[in-house]
Amino acid sequence: MVFSAFERLVALRYLRPRRQQGVISVIALFSLLGIAIGVAALIVVMSVMNGFQQEFLRLVLGVNGQLTIQAHDGRIDYYEALSDRLRAISGVTSVAPQVQGQVMVVAGEATAGAQVRAMDLDDLRARELVAGNIRAGSIEAMAEGDGVLVGTRMAAKLGIEVGDSITLVQPRGNVTPLGMVPRFKTYKVAGLFEVGIFHFDNIIIYAPLPAGQVFFRLRNEVNTIEVFTEDPDEADRITRAAVQVLGGGYRISDWRRASSGFFAMIQVQRNVLFLILTLIVVVAAFNIISGQIMLVKDKGRSIAILRTMGATRGMVMRVFLLSGASIGVIGTLLGFGLGLALSDNIELIRALLAGLLGIELFDPSIYYLSELPAKIDPAEVTAVVVMALLLSFLATIPPARRAARLDPVEALRYE
Repeated sequence: MVFSAFERLVALRYLRPRRQQGVISVIALFSLLGIAIGVAALIVVMSVMNGFQQEFLRLVLGVNGQLTIQAHDGRIDYYEALSDRLRAISGVTSVAPQVQGQVMVVAGEATAGAQVRAMDLDDLRARELVAGNIRAGSIEAMAEGDGVLVGTRMAAKLGIEVGDSITLVQPRGNVTPLGMVPRFKTYKVAGLFEVGIFHFDNIIIYAPLPAGQVFFRLRNEVNTIEVFTEDPDEADRITRAAVQVLGGGYRISDWRRASSGFFAMIQVQRNVLFLILTLIVVVAAFNIISGQIMLVKDKGRSIAILRTMGATRGMVMRVFLLSGASIGVIGTLLGFGLGLALSDNIELIRALLAGLLGIELFDPSIYYLSELPAKIDPAEVTAVVVMALLLSFLATIPPARRAARLDPVEALRYE
């Protein structure tokens, strides 16, 4: 639809606030702000949800393997030969045999639950998300005696630093004539790591594979093999290939099963929040309708004069279409810019607000991640902008049609 210079001029004059049109101007302003806030909120919320999903997936797949293999009897013999077979599968990038187990950590008067992951130090160095986020100490120090890596949040909870000693306690320990006696052993903290996921930084302890085999009494065995792949989406294909390589007696789980609940929760929240925030834009669109209807009623005499001077119904309709749509377009563009700006700086804004208010606005123990992530999806932003523009255009049609149907004779009869 092409608007003439005359139609643009009249629409612009109708948009200018005048003293006798105070109520109409206020409604138009609130309509514009409502659309801007709604569009910005939608962009920010969708970006944060995308950030949660992408960051959580990146961190989880950087710490855990895409496939986890365990034996039904809890022990995997000849794990080196099995690992070589798994590495030969197309799409597999690395295989890490491990000894995993639940323990209690004692440091002075403090205690905490933890999961020990004992693996070859070369495999640990290859795990960039861990090896690249050592905050103190080093992986090399683990080879010097009984050294372990501890997460920074666990270290803060226990009040320990690099060089301190911790005692690991295994409830199911040694059988004696007096009954079951817990097994315990003291280790030295060789380093502190922080991957950015509260769950991992708070409970995981990395240890050398021989130390884990001795502590959990597996000798030359392991109880877990983690498999990393080039493409996480090929987990199903690689699982089928692993079943053929391993044969029976093993249980294989992939990352989708392990994290399915979390990703399903994010998707539900995305859908609900999108619906709720869209209502803001819908309400603003209804404000455009009410504001334009009041404008048509207020400008009835002017419309009649324009009609008597030769303006067609189509011209009058386009004037009010342009007048109402301008509110929606300006509001959408403001919301678009505001949404992108907030999404790009969401962590900085969170930190500033938390400092000013003195409260924790993003508790890592609840949301798992240490920082508030955001990832802008151009397709979703485009969909939000198009939706807002479409609602704005649709909202202008009823008052524009009403203005076009106005009878000049009736409008001027009592003037």
